[in-house]
Amino acid sequence: MRLFLLLAVCLHISPCFAEEYDLVLNNGRVMDPATRLDAVRHLGIRGGKIAAISHTPLAGKRILDVKGQVVAPGFIDLHAHGQTTSDMQIKACDGVTTVLDLEAGVYPVAAWYRSMEGTAPLNYGATVGHIAARFAAFHPGMEIGHWAVNRAKVAGLGAKPDGANKVATDAELKLMGDAIKRGLDEGALGIGFGINYTPAAAPSEIEAMFRIAAERRVPAFVHTRAFGIAAIEETINAAKATDAALHIVHIGSSAIGDMREVLKLIDASKTAGMDISTEVYPYTAASTVLESAMFNPGWQANLKIDYGDLAWAATGERLTQESFERYRKEGGWVIIYMMKDENVEMAIAHPGVMIASDGVPFIDGTGHPRGAGTFARVLGHYSREKKLLPLMDALAKMTILPAQRLEGYVPMMKNKGRIALGADADITVFNPATVIDRATFESPTTPSAGIPHVIVNGVPVVLEGKLVKEARPGCAVRINP
Repeated sequence: MRLFLLLAVCLHISPCFAEEYDLVLNNGRVMDPATRLDAVRHLGIRGGKIAAISHTPLAGKRILDVKGQVVAPGFIDLHAHGQTTSDMQIKACDGVTTVLDLEAGVYPVAAWYRSMEGTAPLNYGATVGHIAARFAAFHPGMEIGHWAVNRAKVAGLGAKPDGANKVATDAELKLMGDAIKRGLDEGALGIGFGINYTPAAAPSEIEAMFRIAAERRVPAFVHTRAFGIAAIEETINAAKATDAALHIVHIGSSAIGDMREVLKLIDASKTAGMDISTEVYPYTAASTVLESAMFNPGWQANLKIDYGDLAWAATGERLTQESFERYRKEGGWVIIYMMKDENVEMAIAHPGVMIASDGVPFIDGTGHPRGAGTFARVLGHYSREKKLLPLMDALAKMTILPAQRLEGYVPMMKNKGRIALGADADITVFNPATVIDRATFESPTTPSAGIPHVIVNGVPVVLEGKLVKEARPGCAVRINP
């Protein structure tokens, strides 16, 4: 028996004989980027955990024969603004099992986590948001919640523009810092920044908030002040000056035409010992709200585009100066055509660059397809069709790399992003020959194809290619669970 147990450990299997599991995945091609395992194995799931990884088929209360399918760790999206039940269901069909809003974040944090309980098909979490904390510092007593949902409160227009366009006093900086510290005490996953949405936040203010990140040993997740290498250098220099860990969001749009130089800068900073990372989504258009401070005067030079490069998401129409001004007063989402294929592809293929959607909330079926198709698009279009990167490397960018980015200070992430005994049973099963995104700018919520099963904490949320509409197995991801 002792010899069998030793052999079981060496072979990475469970030392159980005829044990029955809650759910079994038999005959699948298990691909685990953490160990580079790529072989036929049989998985047994019990109590929301992976309890067996076997060379021989297993018995269970429910058995799924996944022969010919890839069995991978569930995809982790570090940049998901769509945090509603319906947004998560759309993302589940794209293979996502954990959705985190680490850029915009939330405030107050504890109240937001409470509001999510029992509503989530997927695991969820957020940073404490500098945007919302800044707005609250200028307007005490007003709770912002989730910025992407309650965007009108922090848009920087209308009756109360101070949160975006007014320089903070020392008293307001203290309120801001206190709010951010409170959010971290309540379990926030770091500090999120959208500096382009708060143009009056001086570099000294950003450095002050970065110092809090450094003191608490959490990263700053940053949308830079502008686009191109100069703004990225500003952010990197602020992180270096404060010794803060840094994650630069959506490098495709942040770097735009300076991609090659920006990737070299990030690599050089990492080689020099800096804790720095980045991500990309696989589209050449961005999206945000037109009423935001990003479209303050001077936006054409900042974004390096003009009116005709903007499309009103609700109708698809390209904007003119007249329609821009009209819709800006109304408020709503725009699609921003600002990137080139070659730069996006450069980022997708670059070692260490993670995949994250920046998926915005879908409103009446309108929005950006990245919220529905990011992960299947990388697997199907960029890995299989364009052969831009091997399948294992693509999977690493959406599983183990994001898990490792967080696990140093969020212990529960050590159990995600891998196929391993005792790991959380967050699993995505897909057909490597057919997986593909189907969401378009005209039909942005169309679910991805070729993903028959998605399992969250041992519970199927997609089964036989169909959404399990009543499933709510998602758990909170936070520093202090």
